[in-house]
Amino acid sequence: MTTRVPTLIVGAGQAGLALSRCLTEFGHEHLLVDRGNIAERWRSERWDSFTLLTPNWQTRLPAFRYTGLDREGFMTREQVVEFFGDYARSFDAPVRTGVTVTGVHQAPHGWIARTDTGRIHATNVVIATGHYDRPTVPALAADLPRGVHQLHTTDYRNPEQLPSGAVLVVGAGPSGQQIADELARAGREVFIAVGRHRPLPRRYRGHDVYWWMDRMGMLDRTVDTLPEPGASRHAPSVVLAGEERDLDLRRLVEDGVVPTGRLIAAEGGSVYFDDDLPTRLAEADENVRRLRAAVDGYVEKYDIDARAEQVTPPAPPPWAHEAPRTLDLGRAGVTTAIWATGHSRDYSWIHAPVFDAEGEPVQRRGVTAAPGLYFLGLRWLHRRKSNFIDGVGDDAVHIAEVIADNAEAVGEAVA
Repeated sequence: MTTRVPTLIVGAGQAGLALSRCLTEFGHEHLLVDRGNIAERWRSERWDSFTLLTPNWQTRLPAFRYTGLDREGFMTREQVVEFFGDYARSFDAPVRTGVTVTGVHQAPHGWIARTDTGRIHATNVVIATGHYDRPTVPALAADLPRGVHQLHTTDYRNPEQLPSGAVLVVGAGPSGQQIADELARAGREVFIAVGRHRPLPRRYRGHDVYWWMDRMGMLDRTVDTLPEPGASRHAPSVVLAGEERDLDLRRLVEDGVVPTGRLIAAEGGSVYFDDDLPTRLAEADENVRRLRAAVDGYVEKYDIDARAEQVTPPAPPPWAHEAPRTLDLGRAGVTTAIWATGHSRDYSWIHAPVFDAEGEPVQRRGVTAAPGLYFLGLRWLHRRKSNFIDGVGDDAVHIAEVIADNAEAVGEAVA
């Protein structure tokens, strides 16, 4: 069976729904498909205590936003899922769930998408599967002892899920630090292998850090302004927690977590770490200092009424230089390794000459050189916030306008 539709959107998360809302506004017929349910990754790939890192007032999509009373709070996983479900219902989004797209090929007058429920012929195909597509686990995971339980952060739910014993968390991004913090507060002995990471203060000078970033236009910076646009794909995510207190390595150490340098090898029941922890900590401290300095400069330049804060730069802690270089997992009682090592994207199912040497789509504001093929929801697609709930809408509006204009130019029927 072949379904015909002017535009097919693959992925019913924030990006796909935002574009669907914009196309609906244009009266452009389209179909939205997802391998699972609406907001599937928010449902099935987040831990139980997960909250958004952005405050509720910043939960905004085209023609829809958070309207509750807790504007400075942070949505839980369940609230996020409910929010997206309400959004889809608000404009009767044409969604088919439980449809897995296995291939996209160019065809006469458009594209053919193969799915596990049949073929879909579309003039346009928009890949809205998101930036955080496939969990990444390093090859050295295979060198850990067979008795060590291993899982990626996408499969972590709560401390009770894990076997008793100590836990090694690999990666100090927001997921790694939040999970390490939760495990330590649950009474677990925790080691965290630290690579590049970028902590930020949760609040400064009376406002949430995202209030300042939004006010200062930092989130609207475009990829064209970056000295090395390609490097933005690999930049670490900011480390925050959806609560009032800051999240950083010093706080984790206070809670009993043992930090190490970057994990570099595993052999014979032991793991080995780089000696770079002091360097990584200094880089993290400098990131916080730059943010505070930027806010201070902005306040002074625009004479904003925001109380000053005296912040003493933290001294290098002794534990950064005393971090273990080797850990015998058996002797340390480590029974679980959690890989907080990020995600990658696999576009091998898209058969079109639009990818660079790293397999990333070559696009301009989501528009590729292949007529009718678009991408949406990627990090730095156009702006710094392009993969945020609050940022994907701008890109969705642009792509919807391009699709609608092209449809009008060729006299394509609309709903």
